[in-house]
Amino acid sequence: MSADKVTLTRLKEMKDTGEKIAVLTAYDYPTARLCDEAGVEVVLVGDSLGNVVMGLDSTVPVTMDQMIHHCQAVRRGLSRAFLIGDMPFLSYQVSHQQAVANAGRFLKEAGCDCVKLEGGAEMASTVRAIVEAGIPVCAHIGLTPQSVSKLGGYRVQGKDLESARKLIEDARALEVAGADLIVFECIPSPLARAITERTGMITIGIGAGPHCHGQVLVYHDLVGLTTRKTPKMAKQYLDLWSQIRQTMQTYVDEVKSGAFPAPEHEFTMDPEVAARLMED
Repeated sequence: MSADKVTLTRLKEMKDTGEKIAVLTAYDYPTARLCDEAGVEVVLVGDSLGNVVMGLDSTVPVTMDQMIHHCQAVRRGLSRAFLIGDMPFLSYQVSHQQAVANAGRFLKEAGCDCVKLEGGAEMASTVRAIVEAGIPVCAHIGLTPQSVSKLGGYRVQGKDLESARKLIEDARALEVAGADLIVFECIPSPLARAITERTGMITIGIGAGPHCHGQVLVYHDLVGLTTRKTPKMAKQYLDLWSQIRQTMQTYVDEVKSGAFPAPEHEFTMDPEVAARLMED
């Protein structure tokens, strides 16, 4: 594993040479450290923290301040990986001025390398404004969780010819606007392949098949640190929830039985001082 900082230039080189890009979400310092040590090239602080960390039903309530807070923690844990901050709902839709100002916060306050925002051709002018301010952008099309109510729920997008062509046009518009990366979420594999082969952007898939330049998973799905059923687009490599719960149960049992703390966990003092204390 290279110890060199992963830059946008490096990611483009990986795309051009066919080296796949590994992307994971992280929401805190220790997870960021693990990502760096494991060789993850890109870390995304997603607004998915609303679901997986804050216990919300959707990503919509997540605020800019919450995103900045988590991005700052992740930044402290990274020395190598490329960091993307996810722009939350209504942090970029109101005006170009608002979008640029909030995108700038991710770089100035949180040390992000790039920002991500959802939406197709309708967001192209917003992407252009952010890029012209000197801020790299990762686009996001397909299933866009911030618009899940409009999309009619969490469902695969682009399954018919008309909607597939619309997503192709969306990708073209976003590339022309200056986006360097694009996430495809929950779209058919042939569609993801068609766009990947026609674009100069770095394509990252989640539920979009193997033909993208990279793949992203939510960390909590990867390690099984969740009570929800693993979604079809994810792979659970570990059942960490059960392991941690069992460990906690063992701790509870040992506290109640007196097995913890044991002598090796205690701090001692001079016996004479201890005896005097008991006499007082």
